[in-house]
Amino acid sequence: MPSDDHSVREALFRLFELLATEAPPERFEEVIRTALPDPADTASAALLDRARGLALDIHSLFARRHQREAGLAALVDTARELTLPYELDVLLKVITRRARLLLNLDMSWISFHDPAEDCSYVRAADGHASAITVGFRIPGTGGLGNRSRSQSIPFWSPDYLDDDGFPHSGAIDDVVRAEGLRALMSVPLHDGDHVFGALYVADRKVRHFAPDEITQMSSLGDLVSVAIKKARLLAQARDEISELELDSSRAMDFFSAARHLRETQSRLIDLVLRGRDLHELTTAAAGALDGTLLVRDVAGRDLAATGVVTALDEDELLKTVLDAHTERAPIRSAEGLWCCPAAAGDEILATLVFEPREAATDITAQLLRIVAQAVAVQLQVQRSAAAAEGHMRDQLFHELLSSSRYTPEQLAQRARRLAVDLTEPHVAVVARPEGGAQGKAVVWASSYAYRLSGLKTTDGGCIVLLLPGTDPGAAARAVSSELSSVLGHPVTAGAAGPITSAVTIVQTYQEARRCLDALTALGGDGATASPQELGFLGMLLSEQPDTVAFIAFTIGPVLDYDTQQCTELVRTLEAYFAAGSSPTRAAESLHVHPNTVSRRLERITDLLGAGWQEPVRALEVQLALRLHRARHTLRKGSAAPPHAEAPAT
Repeated sequence: MPSDDHSVREALFRLFELLATEAPPERFEEVIRTALPDPADTASAALLDRARGLALDIHSLFARRHQREAGLAALVDTARELTLPYELDVLLKVITRRARLLLNLDMSWISFHDPAEDCSYVRAADGHASAITVGFRIPGTGGLGNRSRSQSIPFWSPDYLDDDGFPHSGAIDDVVRAEGLRALMSVPLHDGDHVFGALYVADRKVRHFAPDEITQMSSLGDLVSVAIKKARLLAQARDEISELELDSSRAMDFFSAARHLRETQSRLIDLVLRGRDLHELTTAAAGALDGTLLVRDVAGRDLAATGVVTALDEDELLKTVLDAHTERAPIRSAEGLWCCPAAAGDEILATLVFEPREAATDITAQLLRIVAQAVAVQLQVQRSAAAAEGHMRDQLFHELLSSSRYTPEQLAQRARRLAVDLTEPHVAVVARPEGGAQGKAVVWASSYAYRLSGLKTTDGGCIVLLLPGTDPGAAARAVSSELSSVLGHPVTAGAAGPITSAVTIVQTYQEARRCLDALTALGGDGATASPQELGFLGMLLSEQPDTVAFIAFTIGPVLDYDTQQCTELVRTLEAYFAAGSSPTRAAESLHVHPNTVSRRLERITDLLGAGWQEPVRALEVQLALRLHRARHTLRKGSAAPPHAEAPAT
C-alpha cells in the first residue's frame, strides 16, 4: 500500500478512536492536518474531509443523545420530586426552580387564569429581577401565554420583543423589557380539556429552542399539571379532613355536654325522689353550675342559697327577673347574674339567681333550665306532700275549733304525730283576701302552714291559721304580706294569742276573728291587727280581757320606775290628766312647784315615748291608770292611792 494510502487509513482509524473516546471536535481537525503531507493529493483530501464531516455528525449525534438523556434524567428527577406531598405554594416554587434549571435558563414563572376577570396572575416565579413577581396580572390578550392557552400547545420565540409572529401586549412587553428577557417559551397547564394556567421559561439572550427542549418542557408541563391537580386535591382533602375533625370535635363536645346535662338532670331528680330538701338540691345544682346559686320565691324571699351573691343589685335584679318570667327562659343581667324561672305549667313557683364563678359557657343556660326544672319538681313535691297531709291537718284543726269527742290530750297527741306541738306557744291568724282566687289562697295556706309546722282551715271565705310563735301581730303581718303578693290583692288579717294549750284555741280564734271584724268596722281593709295592737279596743273585744297585760303594756315602765326609784310619776300622771293636761294646775293639786311637774313629765316621756300625749295614746294611758287604781282599790279594800307619799322629785 502506498505511503499516502497508509496515512489516510491511519487518519481514518484515528478518527474512529477519537469518536470512541468522545474527544472534542478540535481533535478531529488536528488529525486531518497531520494526515495530508501532500496538499496536491485531492482525492485523499476529499476522502478525509468527508470522514471528518461524518465524524462531526456522529459526534453531534452523540452530544444530542447525551443531552436528551440528561434532560430525561432531569425530567425523571423532577417528576420524582413533584410526587412529594407539597403545599400548593411550595410546589409552585419547586416547579419554577426545576423548570429554570432543566434547560439552564435565566427565569421561569407560573400563571393561573382567572375567567372572572379575563386575565392571568403570576403565582410563583424563580430567577426574576423586579418586574415579574408574584401577583403580577397578565392581560387576557396578547403574549405567548394567551396564545399557548388558546391553542393548548407550547409556543416559543427566540427573541420575544423582535418577534412579530404573534400579537403583543404593551403591559407584557414592558415587563419583558424590564426583566431584560429575549428568548421565551410558554407551556399550557391542563386539567382534562380545561387549560387553567401556563408555565413560562425565559432566557436573557437570543436562543432557538431545539425540538427536544420543547418536548421536555411539554412533558414537564404535563407533569406540573398533574402535580398541581394532586396538590389541589390534597389541599381540598386536608380542608375536608380539618372540617371533619372540627365537626368531630364539635360532636364530641356536644355529646360530652349532653351527657353532662343528662347526668346532672338524673342526679338532681334522684335527690328529689330520695326526699332530700331544697337546700341539698341547691347545693348539688350549684356544684354542677360552678357558682353561687340562690332560690327565691315569688315574693322575693330566699328559700335556699349556697353562698352570698356578691354582684346582687336588687333593682337591676328585679328587671332581669321580670324579663326571665316574661320569656320563660334564662336571662343574663348586666352584672353577669343569671335569672331563670322555676315554673310548673303556667305557674311560676320560684326564681333561680346564679352567679358563675368563671365565664359562663354555652351550656350554662341549658343547665339552668334543668336546675329550674328540678327545683320546680321539688317545690311541687313539697306542695303535694302538704296536700296529702293537709286533709288530716284540716280535720284536726276543725276538731280543735269545734266540739270534739276527743279529749284535749288526745287532740294534742294527734297534733304531735303531725309535727305540731300544741304545748309550745302558738298564735291564731284569721286572714280575709280582698280579691283574687279563693282556691289559690287555700293552696297557698296549705303550703304555708305545712312549711311552718302549723294548721290551717277555712271559714266563711277566710283563711284560719294556727302558727308557732308568741307575737300575733308579727304573724298577721307576715301572712298578709305573703298572701297579698301571691294573689295580687290586699289581705286583711286579725291575730290573737299566744296559747300553750288546746283548751284555749277556740277562745284565741274568736279573739282573732273579733280583731278582723274590728278592722272591717274601722275601714281597715288590707291592714293587720292583734288585741295588743288595738289597745283598749282589743281588750274590749277579748272574751277574757287581760287587764294586767293591758296595764303593763300601756304604763308598765312608769309603774316599774316608781317601784324602783320611789317616785310619784303615776300620781303626777293622774293629777296631770285631772287638771286637763295643765302642768301648772297639776302642780297646785300636788302642792309642788310647776318645774317639778315639768321634770316628772319629761321623765314620763322618756319612759313611754314621745307620743304618749297624743289623743289615742292619752286615752289608753288614762284607762290604764283607772284600771290600775281600781285593781289596787279592790286588792287593798281602801281608796288610798296605790303609792305612798314620797318626796318630790
